Amino acid sequence: MVPLLTSPFPASPIDIGREEARRRAIQELLGAEYAKEPLVDRLWRGVNQFLGDLLDQESAGVVGSLAARAVLIVIVIGIAVAVFLVARRTARSTSARAGGLFGGDRRLTAAEHREAAERLAAEARWAEAVRERLRAVARDLEDRVIVDSTPGRTAGELAAEAGLALPALAAELAAAARVFDDVTYGEVPGTPEAYRVMCALDEHLRAARPASPVRMGAP
Repeated sequence: MVPLLTSPFPASPIDIGREEARRRAIQELLGAEYAKEPLVDRLWRGVNQFLGDLLDQESAGVVGSLAARAVLIVIVIGIAVAVFLVARRTARSTSARAGGLFGGDRRLTAAEHREAAERLAAEARWAEAVRERLRAVARDLEDRVIVDSTPGRTAGELAAEAGLALPALAAELAAAARVFDDVTYGEVPGTPEAYRVMCALDEHLRAARPASPVRMGAP
């Protein structure tokens, strides 16, 4: 019997084509080792795959044109801008929320917050005026013991707590909290209309009285 001869050269790699390679890559990414990969990483991997495919197509002559290069440049710039904006918004949101509704170190009275709000409104600095007016509302509610004085409270928490004591104004409080969050964390520009919403809420709350507590055993 003639013994089998083993080739001293390694076997040539199998050329599997683009579609098969993509299918195998997708199956690999669906494996358990990638189950806990952050969503951002998976999205970035997909973007890289898309850009790689576009470059491969251009080199193969399928899209080989200046238009394809322009599209690629626009995509890269768009991704970079999006990442920058998300990172900046996250940083600003984290920083602002750390200080809660009031933020600053010095405690101001409700009257001082109102004066600041009016001064800012006169300068058309509407976003800042909106914030100061809701701070006046919050301080007034605390001074009247309608809500507790809680450090780090958010606008939403203030609206929820005050809405329980003043149910007739719960919807206005919730709307004002959303406006505050929009101009503070969502980068929505302040407007005269938004400031008027805050002023109207302030006036309504100053005239309102909390609901009487329900007595146990009352008919």
